[in-house]
Amino acid sequence: MTTAATRGDRRISPVFLGIAAVTAVAGWAVWTGFADATGFAVFLFVTGAWIVSLCLHEYAHARTALHSGDLSVGSKGYLTLNPLTYTHALLSIVLPVLFVIMGGIGLPGGAVYIERARIRGRWRHSLISAAGPLTNVAFAIVCTAPFWLDALDGVPLAFQYALAFLAMLQVTAAILNFLPIPGLDGYGVIEPWLSYRIRRQVEPIAPFGLIAVFAVLWIPGVNIAFFDGIDALLRALGVDEVQRYCGLDTYRFWKAFFDEQDPACAVG
Repeated sequence: MTTAATRGDRRISPVFLGIAAVTAVAGWAVWTGFADATGFAVFLFVTGAWIVSLCLHEYAHARTALHSGDLSVGSKGYLTLNPLTYTHALLSIVLPVLFVIMGGIGLPGGAVYIERARIRGRWRHSLISAAGPLTNVAFAIVCTAPFWLDALDGVPLAFQYALAFLAMLQVTAAILNFLPIPGLDGYGVIEPWLSYRIRRQVEPIAPFGLIAVFAVLWIPGVNIAFFDGIDALLRALGVDEVQRYCGLDTYRFWKAFFDEQDPACAVG
């Protein structure tokens, strides 16, 4: 019989603390201009913060499941914030980071394994699924707060760019995760309210939901509409297109070695 999570099961992992420390040091280097290679510092800061948000996304799922009746999440290591304990470390961390590097988009990660049979009540099942993307929403609010609060006076330009790019990642991750597509958290929110027949029919295609989403995003019209929506939402939050573009351009520090970075985004 599975018992409640012990204190050791909930102790924050040194792996997560290390990632958080690198993020903090890189953020300080971006803010102070201490690093000679500002782009590399932005890269470390944004990548580290993105991984931290992925860890907290999965932690939110697990913590909500714990309080909903699945006591097994502790023994699985999900409450330690260690990304190496996830069911699919490749999907949870490696692929999302690669998509940021290649395309500047917040790829939804996965996954912690929740023993759903232990949980009673449809609302609890929905809340467990919603907890992860709501974490991305919270991150997006924090990242955009200096913009919509008009509190950018004194904030170094490089740090503004980094925040703008990080905000875009969080917004795209939240929106993609909340899509009611099998395999994504949005479907997990509505799944408990569907009939048993529909759930059984959908179950075989769930592993391919994320692949289907990105295949559809390759369609030019869909891609334009999606990113127009992202742009409109970020503009409403005070983050303009130039800041996001320069954030991505600065993040790709390797472009400087080939003289490919946009001079308009120079930060020093």
